Amino acid sequence: TPLLTTAHTYTTNANTVITSTTLFGKKAARAKGNDRKNKTERVRKQKDDVIEVEATVLESLPNAMFRCAIDGAPETTPPVLATISGKIRKNFVKILVGDSVTIELSPYDLTRGRITFRKR
Repeated sequence: TPLLTTAHTYTTNANTVITSTTLFGKKAARAKGNDRKNKTERVRKQKDDVIEVEATVLESLPNAMFRCAIDGAPETTPPVLATISGKIRKNFVKILVGDSVTIELSPYDLTRGRITFRKR
C-alpha cells in the first residue's frame, strides 16, 4: 500500500514537540493526486513497444474510427486508420476533421493506430 509521511514541528515555552503524520492507502493516493493536479505539463507513462507520431485527421468514419495523415510523411504514404483510446472516449473529447492528434502505432501493423491525445 502507498505510504506518505509528513513531519510537523511545534515550539511551546522552551519545549519542542515533533509530531509526524503517516497516511496510508486511499489518503496517500489522494495526496499524490492533488500534487499531480497542480502541475501544468502532461505526465504520461512511456510504453516500450509503440511508435508515437503526430498526425492530422482527414476523415471521420463510423464507430469512432478516423483516417489520419502522418505529419512529415511523403504523400505516397497511405493514411493511418485510427480509433479513439479509452481515456479520450471516457472523457468525451470531440475529435473533428482537421484536428492535430498524437497517434500510437503498433510495430506489427503500421496502418492502424490509436489516438491518444488531441492538440488544443
